[in-house]
Amino acid sequence: MASLPTVVALLVLVLLGALGALGAILYRLLYGSRARLRRRVQQVVGGRTGPRGIMQPRRRTLQRLKSTDEGQRWAFDLRAQLRQAGLRMEVRHFMGICAGLATTTWLVAWMVSAPTLVQPIAAAIIGFGLPKMVVGMRAKRRIGRFTAVFSDALDIVVRGMRSGLPLGECINIIGHEMPDPLGAEFRLIAEGQKLGLSLQESLERAVERTPTPDFRYFAIVLAIQKQTGGNLAETLAKLSDLLRQRKRMRDKIKAYSSEATASAGIIGSLPIVVGLLLTLVARDYVAILFTTDTGHLLVAVGLLLMGCGVMVMRKMINFDF
Repeated sequence: MASLPTVVALLVLVLLGALGALGAILYRLLYGSRARLRRRVQQVVGGRTGPRGIMQPRRRTLQRLKSTDEGQRWAFDLRAQLRQAGLRMEVRHFMGICAGLATTTWLVAWMVSAPTLVQPIAAAIIGFGLPKMVVGMRAKRRIGRFTAVFSDALDIVVRGMRSGLPLGECINIIGHEMPDPLGAEFRLIAEGQKLGLSLQESLERAVERTPTPDFRYFAIVLAIQKQTGGNLAETLAKLSDLLRQRKRMRDKIKAYSSEATASAGIIGSLPIVVGLLLTLVARDYVAILFTTDTGHLLVAVGLLLMGCGVMVMRKMINFDF
């Protein structure tokens, strides 16, 4: 009968081989030449290919919600969040990565003889909670970079139209002159028009990828101007001034709430700091929490309550503006 170290070594080798094969498959799916071409076309036409997908007008949001089961809507929400984060992967690829991380975490926790209660919790947090948090942070940071320079993009449109350039050419200039992610979104709008989409359809897809209030205002202004006519340059100039005023208000709110944010950070980190200090000065006093089943339960309950408290404090100091 093989010894325990040999069995563990074989399990590690099998796990590494499986992860390597999964990584190779995901690499081909995500970065192969055909995958890149298909992904590029899907970004522009909103997930449909072929003449019908490109040319047919769609009222996608309402029809999709009517025809989709409740159990499948999470996939659409996750796909939208992946697009907002600028990640070029499908939902199934993301879930495969999460499942691989969860399995690896569970096996590592089992090999180091972690408590039975801790193993599934750690697998769920690291395998599914951590990737979701990373995607959310990337999406928030990307949308922040988009909003920071959007007023400058509107000024380019205003100056271009006042000098006689058509709107499509102004959008093309923004796509090539402005930094990403704003430049990338406007390049997709221009490419969508080249493939036969109307400006309104291209803007609808862009708003789904970057759902900021400023971008929605821009799309609404263009839609109304197309129906009613009028001086688009003056309207966009007023919109640009309004967006700058909103940005100044956001910065002022952040400055006023910085003290509350710092206080929440100190209060949230206090239990962890105290626990580390107690571990350094009285290791035997704290060791009971990690060597007995009752201690494990108390640690789990404490972490759960602490997480709830952190979420409540985040909700209190985050302002929607």
